[in-house]
Amino acid sequence: MSEVRLIPSGIPETILPDEPAALTEAITAAQQRADDERRDALASVVARAPRSSAAWAALGSAGRDPIERYAAYRVGYHRGLDSLRANGWRGSGYLRWRHPSNRGVLACFAGLMRSADEIGETDEVERLATFLRQLDPEWSDDNR
Repeated sequence: MSEVRLIPSGIPETILPDEPAALTEAITAAQQRADDERRDALASVVARAPRSSAAWAALGSAGRDPIERYAAYRVGYHRGLDSLRANGWRGSGYLRWRHPSNRGVLACFAGLMRSADEIGETDEVERLATFLRQLDPEWSDDNR
């Protein structure tokens, strides 16, 4: 179950529900495959769980080139926004990295920012950097 709560300043904070354990295990197993098998294994996980931002983030991290990474993170970004809205997010408020269940969505947002930078989408990089810091004022670019 998701949680949207007010913190003392009145700004809502969204905590997404945990991914199913079987999905988390499948992502981990795919990530541990040999380099030449990893991307295809992750694509298989995404095909079974296309709404999972965590799966899309993992696929993005295994992308073979900037465009493939950008595409995976872009889908994960949109799936993440869908998930946020379905769980009570109203377009603003906190979505913090410190909650593990939020990390798939945030990893897609951050991955999209990095891959946008790789392909020269400067405006998108700036927009996403601002968005991440609005979602989590403690955001670190080391979060992945």
